[in-house]
Amino acid sequence: MKGTRHTPEQVIRKLREAERLLATGKDLEEVCRSLEISVQTYHRWKAQYQAMRPEEVARLKALEKENKRLKKIVADQALDIDMLKEVARGNW
Repeated sequence: MKGTRHTPEQVIRKLREAERLLATGKDLEEVCRSLEISVQTYHRWKAQYQAMRPEEVARLKALEKENKRLKKIVADQALDIDMLKEVARGNW
């Protein structure tokens, strides 16, 4: 299987397709093979995106991106504060 990244919308679509195929009586390995994902990926996605709608997933990803940006800003500010403390002590 090829290593590709899936968008959250694609993940939700594939999980719904997998549920539909499993309901028809197909084996999990057959379903995963037809969706071109591994069984481990299916289980990971199912745990992560279990009952989410596509718009909820998109919102979650946007919030994670914003959180990452804010953490970076805080880290930069902490470095600036440390640098100013060093300059104020005269250890430069």
